[in-house]
Amino acid sequence: MHITARKEQFNRAYVGALAAQAGINSATPSVDNDSVDIAFFGRDFGGLIRDPQISFQLKCTHLLLRVGGVIRFPLKRKNYDDLRDVRVGCPRYLALLEVPESCDDWSQHIDDGMLLRSGCYWASLKGLPAVEQETITVSLPLSNRLTGTSLTYLLSLASDLRDP
Repeated sequence: MHITARKEQFNRAYVGALAAQAGINSATPSVDNDSVDIAFFGRDFGGLIRDPQISFQLKCTHLLLRVGGVIRFPLKRKNYDDLRDVRVGCPRYLALLEVPESCDDWSQHIDDGMLLRSGCYWASLKGLPAVEQETITVSLPLSNRLTGTSLTYLLSLASDLRDP
């Protein structure tokens, strides 16, 4: 399998595990023509929307792109435009999974389980300005770690029709 396909599969498995841990349903569109790789569905939230939904564009890198308190990641303008659009039915986020360069180091099997040697971070690009260049570097705060708890938090915001 090509390395980009391996990264894509590992990324889906990683965020799928987070959702499973948090008890959140997920779905994968059969075609990614709108910069949505995975969607998460809440149930029985207490806000204005009972069953909120959020979606993510998933990216994965082994490059060290940390500068200060952010990860700087080059994103294609098409994805940037799709994620910054304010005219969407549910909130969209960028999720970037950092992995070691060697696939063999992505996970470690130990006596009582498996460790995933990765970290995933999220950012909202909603409402950012249009750009002319074909690639734009976006910043994902290291404080925005994607976890089961943060998925639940983002669904709570969607339930309340609030932005992060």
